Order: sequence, then structure tokens, then C-alpha cells
Amino acid sequence: MPVARLADVAEGEILSVTAPDGAQVCLVRVNGEICALLDNCSHQNYPLSAGSLEPDGTIECVWHGARFDARTGAVLGPPAVDGIPTYEVAVDGDTILLGARRA
Repeated sequence: MPVARLADVAEGEILSVTAPDGAQVCLVRVNGEICALLDNCSHQNYPLSAGSLEPDGTIECVWHGARFDARTGAVLGPPAVDGIPTYEVAVDGDTILLGARRA
């Protein structure tokens, strides 16, 4: 499902979009690669899109400082203990397509 254009996702920025399943999803560009993960911190249900994206691809939740790998959803720093689901992403020309949620 088309959710954004490449120009909408600048390197180092976070864009919140709606996934085909209705969930809010963070789109990020890390070293030119578009990645997508659920826009919800697993620690206290706060939007990750309100946080920051570090140059190494780490998203930090602005509320309590939990850190996640934007490419894999893995926890990189407490207080979160559970990872974040990611989504399949494809790029067709200038269009970002979002696929199914990964476990």
C-alpha cells in the first residue's frame, strides 16, 4: 500500500504514516534505506515519532529514553524490554509501499 513519497522521508527524520492494518508506523531513512516500525514505544505506549533518530539508526523515545534499532525494532536501551514490530517496505519509483507487519 502506498504511504508516502521518498521526498517525504528525509535522512535522519521520522515520518508517522498509517499502515494497511490501520496502525501508526514510523518511516525513517537510515543511510539511504527506508525502514518502518510501529509508532509506539513498547515501554509506555508513547509515539516514537515524537522522539529522535540518531545517525546510526537508533530511535530514542522522548518520554523515558528507551532506544530501538529502526531497522530491526530491537531494544537497544532501557527502560524498554520488548522490541518494536517492523513492517515490510518496498520502493517503486518515488513511492514508498508498506507491506505486512513482521513479528
